[in-house]
Amino acid sequence: MPTNNKLILGITGNMAAGKSTITEYIKEHHGGVSFRYSTMLRDVLSRIHVEETRDNLQQLSTFLRSTYGEDLMSKVIAEDVKNATDTIIIVEGIRRPSDVTYIKEIPGFHLIAVTADIKKRFERITQRSENPDDQTKTFETFEKEQAQETEGKIDEISQDAEVIIDNNGNLEALYTQIDNVVSKYSSSK
Repeated sequence: MPTNNKLILGITGNMAAGKSTITEYIKEHHGGVSFRYSTMLRDVLSRIHVEETRDNLQQLSTFLRSTYGEDLMSKVIAEDVKNATDTIIIVEGIRRPSDVTYIKEIPGFHLIAVTADIKKRFERITQRSENPDDQTKTFETFEKEQAQETEGKIDEISQDAEVIIDNNGNLEALYTQIDNVVSKYSSSK
């Protein structure tokens, strides 16, 4: 399928802002496939039998980028997007400007930022326990993680977003915003 027939939604947002919820909703209700920057990192950590903590994910990401170039993961994701045959593609977890270097050049790409209050995000992260250290995390630890290099660039990236989704409400409100975004960009393809 030619690349220009695709709707490519890049999603950025701080930890537990709702990126995965948005991604899963789009896949379930609109179809498509998703790619996540952290998947390749989780694959490596799993393969070398190292715990998939947020700290280990960040350290591996920093190492790979410093060794093979800041745009390494952007290149990988861009190739995945180009090779995907689905008409809707979601790129989840954009955290650095270099993450969009290549995908923003692909026709059909739109950057979306999702925001939510820090206290709401803390509640979500401890409830979902995606990483082994999430359930026991304190609010103070969570606040420190917000200052990490990867989290710090999200505000910068979000300034370039075409749409900002506010995820401080209920799921129904979130889903309405998502449907509006998909409808808007699907009709403009």
